[in-house]
Amino acid sequence: MNGLRLAVVWMLCAALAAIAGVASAAPAPVVLGGGSGILLASEPCSLTVIGYDGGGRLVGLTAGHCTYTGAPVWAERSAEVGVLGTVVFSDRGRGLDYAVIEFDPARVNAVRTVGATTIAGIGAAPGFGAMVCADGRSSGFDCGVVWGSADGRIFNQSCSIPGDSGGPVTVGDRLVGMNQGHLKPWGIDLPCVSAAFPLYGPAYFRPITEILHAIDVAGGVGAGLRPV
Repeated sequence: MNGLRLAVVWMLCAALAAIAGVASAAPAPVVLGGGSGILLASEPCSLTVIGYDGGGRLVGLTAGHCTYTGAPVWAERSAEVGVLGTVVFSDRGRGLDYAVIEFDPARVNAVRTVGATTIAGIGAAPGFGAMVCADGRSSGFDCGVVWGSADGRIFNQSCSIPGDSGGPVTVGDRLVGMNQGHLKPWGIDLPCVSAAFPLYGPAYFRPITEILHAIDVAGGVGAGLRPV
């Protein structure tokens, strides 16, 4: 009987240990890439790109007006997993309007393809008449023609509504810009229904080469960023 009791006790201990191990296991890494929705101090915006900087750190970009330096970052669709990273720099919409995020590589599965957007490298900003595609957590993926540029911003016919800020602008699989908002003609906000529907304020983006250059000049986290 003593042997039987010991066997039963051993099995119960093993079962409890297994349950405890499952309960304490770390959650699976969250998939993030250009176009993913992120929460920055509870405000939803979009991730421009994710990759490794020159120091081997996992970093990403989003629009500066979305957040502030030191803000925690969650994945919008996996907020229950917890904080995945921290904003290490934000210009809060001034200057080039960008922010740099340092992610925890143990908690993030960085990918180059999210939905219809694939980012396999960096490209130069296109000129008038070129077709660009934008991707954001609010509008999703759509494409439109480039109309022109002013004050360092490039205007195009893709959709941009709240939450899309920070999303990637691509030509093929090249990242060419960061979506930063849309125009409000005569101060009137004309939200985009579809890129094919012309009566709305055109979107605008900042060339990604200018943002990456500024990060490289500043040095530190994010310098030397290359997409995964």
